[in-house]
Amino acid sequence: MKTKYKKTKDFNAIAIAFFNAMAIVIIFPIVFYVCFHLLKLTSFVSLVLSVLFAVVAVFIATYYWIDVFLYNKIKLIYKIILDFKISKDTKKEWKKDKFSIKDAEKDAQLFIEKKDNEMEHLRKLEAYRKDFLSSVSHELKTPLTSIQGYVLTLLDGGLSDETINYKYLHKASKNIDRLIAIVEDLEVITKLESNELKLNIEKFDLYKLLQESLALMEIQSKQHNVHYEIKADYEKSYMVHADKKHIQIVFFNLINNAMKYNDKDEKRIKITFFDMGENYLIEITDNGIGIDNQHIPRLFERFYRVSKDRSREMGGSGLGLAIVKHIVEAHGSSIHIRSTPDIGSTLSFPLKK
Repeated sequence: MKTKYKKTKDFNAIAIAFFNAMAIVIIFPIVFYVCFHLLKLTSFVSLVLSVLFAVVAVFIATYYWIDVFLYNKIKLIYKIILDFKISKDTKKEWKKDKFSIKDAEKDAQLFIEKKDNEMEHLRKLEAYRKDFLSSVSHELKTPLTSIQGYVLTLLDGGLSDETINYKYLHKASKNIDRLIAIVEDLEVITKLESNELKLNIEKFDLYKLLQESLALMEIQSKQHNVHYEIKADYEKSYMVHADKKHIQIVFFNLINNAMKYNDKDEKRIKITFFDMGENYLIEITDNGIGIDNQHIPRLFERFYRVSKDRSREMGGSGLGLAIVKHIVEAHGSSIHIRSTPDIGSTLSFPLKK
């Protein structure tokens, strides 16, 4: 491409110089001959007229050839930098308006910046992909290694030992459940990110959905000694337009996190509904371990854990908050977090009425 471009440029530049020289060589003597010999003008007047005619002819020729030269060169630039095929109407408009070198230079600079941004984005995606694959490998390896250890122990004679056989089978089962949870959550988040999972937007009462969700988590709540405080107008209906099934997943994940990451004897979770004009704002506050500010920007990344060892002991896929973020963003909203170590955390998100 570079070689072809350079050759075309040299040819046009030589052509312009050649035609200018030919115009002077041919036009000047012809005009002088006509003026001096045929029209019988003085030599001075004939010379002046010859010079004027030559200048005008050279000017017109130069203007025309430079115009053609610039049009071809800038058209070539736009063929490279445009993401779409140039239509005939666009070409006519360009010819009509005359190409501006400044505009072409500006567009070329924007093209370079765009490509630089794309390359930077691709580099970030590549780094993210490597990090993601490493995280997935580690997350799957941990339960698989545990299952393998329990099964090998049972095969080596532990199966007949009543003191460990049930215990090891139970632990292997828990690790299998964790593997299933990771795979299912990966499937959900992949569909959310690729827009394959279409939201079923409907009208429902958000407060009633919260009550249903808490009822389903009753046994888990008792096991963790959780006390709920719901701050809402009980006589009011909190009707929203959203995907009921996925908003319930948001409730499950946020409340489940508030339970797990809490080392208090009495775990308190406060759920508040705020009327914000066109939206309802839902806040879920806990008195748990809290999160340091340095971790908050990465909290919603897949498999990101503040304390990896402690998080894995508590189970889960490590994808809960990433799923929450994608569901909330799919509703055209965003989720926010405020947290203080050893005090607790507050996560909030709005939903359209």
